[in-house]
Amino acid sequence: MDQTHIHLLITHLPIFGSILGGLVLLHGIGVRSDQTKIAAYYIFILSSIGAGIAYLTGEGAEETVENIQGVIEATIKTHEEFALFALISLIILGVASLVGLFLTFRKSPLTRTVAIIILFISFISFGLVARTGYLGGQIRHAEINSVSNPNAITNENEDDND
Repeated sequence: MDQTHIHLLITHLPIFGSILGGLVLLHGIGVRSDQTKIAAYYIFILSSIGAGIAYLTGEGAEETVENIQGVIEATIKTHEEFALFALISLIILGVASLVGLFLTFRKSPLTRTVAIIILFISFISFGLVARTGYLGGQIRHAEINSVSNPNAITNENEDDND
């Protein structure tokens, strides 16, 4: 298994982990369950680690696809640049989750406030990493890339005739 395979496999972890963890944390806040909040924090930490791995394997994945016919270098660069923002947000989420874990284990009165802040960070992180995934998908998935999908242009023109 090379870096490209690892990149393609691991990129889904931060996307699904950030939204799933957010929903678990929302539930934990709602029912006032420290165990549920702890589970959400672990999901966020794993997602953060996954984002780091995805970012580190991105260069290897780029080298694999950059010479394939139909792959546009600008699309790769856009994905790569946006991935940095997603990585930073997920690192912040992971570190905040470590703080949340520490405060929860210590039974701190700040536990609920920190959980709400982490929930907010998780939804921002989800938006950033989902956009990064979408941009990455455009590199090789013509069905979501209107530039390389002639049907998208045809469908737009057909809609104008109605």
